[in-house]
Amino acid sequence: MISIEQALLTVNQLTLEQKQILLDIIKNQLIEARRQEIAEDAQKAIAAFHQGKLQPQPVETIISALEATLTDNL
Repeated sequence: MISIEQALLTVNQLTLEQKQILLDIIKNQLIEARRQEIAEDAQKAIAAFHQGKLQPQPVETIISALEATLTDNL
């Protein structure tokens, strides 16, 4: 595996167009990886719900919890 420094040195040798293509590829890979992570989390949550580990909650409670999480991450 190469270091970030080595990767940056290699990227700096690319043309501007090649750098843009590389950036687009990396962005798409990150988006896909995040989608996969979200899908896995959803499957785990569904399984936990079916196993009785999660209980139904009012939507207001869920929204409040999500808003608190967003606020905490700022």
